[in-house]
Amino acid sequence: MLTAPVDRRAAVLGKPVDHSLSPVIHNAGYAAAGLAGWSYTAIECVEAELAGRVAALGPEWVGLSLTMPLKEVALAVGDEVSATAAAVGAANTLVHRADGTWLVDNTDVPGMVSVLSVAGVEPGRHVTVLGAGGTARAALAAAGALGAPGVTVVARRRPAVEALRPVAEAVGVDLTAAPWADAPAHLRAPVVISTVPKGVADPLAGGVSWSPRAVFFDALYDPWPTPLAAAARAAGCRVVSGLDLLLAQALGQFEAFTGLPAPAGAMAAALRDAAAARGGPPAAGG
Repeated sequence: MLTAPVDRRAAVLGKPVDHSLSPVIHNAGYAAAGLAGWSYTAIECVEAELAGRVAALGPEWVGLSLTMPLKEVALAVGDEVSATAAAVGAANTLVHRADGTWLVDNTDVPGMVSVLSVAGVEPGRHVTVLGAGGTARAALAAAGALGAPGVTVVARRRPAVEALRPVAEAVGVDLTAAPWADAPAHLRAPVVISTVPKGVADPLAGGVSWSPRAVFFDALYDPWPTPLAAAARAAGCRVVSGLDLLLAQALGQFEAFTGLPAPAGAMAAALRDAAAARGGPPAAGG
């Protein structure tokens, strides 16, 4: 077991952020890795405040996790932007390097690839994405990494889908736009990723002819299951939740912040316990 020689700090920033389970996951990882003096907290922050907050952080800070609404503005905060973050136009991670510079990165994408792979998604499957917001950007990149021949994005606003075309081109997938009214037909795809806010997809639950071998990933996890997730599970689909992504992306952040392998078992157990206390789904992984 290793012990840090001096105190180190990290945090999740966003608004709202008081509900975040990220401190539970990361602090469990520090304890399991023997990183005495390391701490991870939650800090409320909006877009206009991010640059100033980052500039004011001292050398004891190893990194920041970013949630909404900071994922896009983060690209302008660091000294270097990773290829993944640049491709999707969004970041969820700032890594404070030894030379004092900040790396802007995105662990949502490899996290989503991991979650989908564990759920049984095979390379070359067509993907349907519900929604065209920030999480949809990560979904497109994950589809590209999994060799999807194409992605159908179903959204209520066509301009929002069109804004995703540069992302699709950057990650090498063909993007097809579909209106929200046609969502039930597109939910028959072998892989479906829902990125829409709470309640938006609920009316679709009763009108889908699911493929029983499909994988349905819902980025939500509170409340759980969503009506759409429950319908998919009842049809025999493999269902994963946003809690699984929360864990997967945190494992990548832990390694980036500490330089150590993430103690996945301890971090997953802590997340499972915290989610169970809130009535959420169990987290996969471990």
